[in-house]
Amino acid sequence: MSDKEKDRVKLIYRFDFDNGTHQDFEIELDADTMGLVLESNRPHPEWTKLKYHQCENCPLPDTEEYCPVAVNLASLVESFKDSISFERTTVTVQTKERVFQKDTTLQKGLSALIGIYMVTSNCPIMDRLRPMVRFHLPFATSKETVYRAVSMYLTAQFFIMRKGGVPDWELKNLSEIYKAISIVNRGVSKRISHASHKDANVNAVVILHSVGESLPYVIENGLNDIEPMFTQYVRQLEELQGIAPTGNSPGMK
Repeated sequence: MSDKEKDRVKLIYRFDFDNGTHQDFEIELDADTMGLVLESNRPHPEWTKLKYHQCENCPLPDTEEYCPVAVNLASLVESFKDSISFERTTVTVQTKERVFQKDTTLQKGLSALIGIYMVTSNCPIMDRLRPMVRFHLPFATSKETVYRAVSMYLTAQFFIMRKGGVPDWELKNLSEIYKAISIVNRGVSKRISHASHKDANVNAVVILHSVGESLPYVIENGLNDIEPMFTQYVRQLEELQGIAPTGNSPGMK
């Protein structure tokens, strides 16, 4: 094994179906950049061309022939183009550190897998979520996704501050990031719908889209859904830092 291969993050998704069949997908990511390690023989069907239902906010130049997200999804989409959303499956996700497993619908299992491909494919818009992949949480709830997204963003703001920049502690740009991502999700959904005979692939992206669309609303409403769980922690930090208590926030008792 080469040094480059040692510096990779690997995830294996396995779909086991009631009829005894299974599908395996191995993902390799560069440990530093979290970029997808690409195979040289990837298929490039017509629907992967950049101008084929190109996303409205696509920043790529016309000199790019193919959509990087579509190309990296092509084999996966082909595998499930004749599958229905609510087909039951057991999804096992293996990483170096642990194994996740869930009995679920195909659309939900695919949603988690497609999400990885989309944010590691060198799409300038989707790449803004790339650090989350290193701490991938399959089958995450909406609340877990909000927490992970906000944690990622605020960690980045700390690094910006440490370099002398101006951090965005109010999360204003995180809302804008997710609004742009929602547009990409719609565009990818259109592409996939033309490459699939049934709905599993498309609805997997719809799940991602629904979560992405809700996040700006959650942020703009002050993260009220997760604020109560921080009540005691915030008070403890205020005491530790010698800050006067801020009083009760919504949801506090």
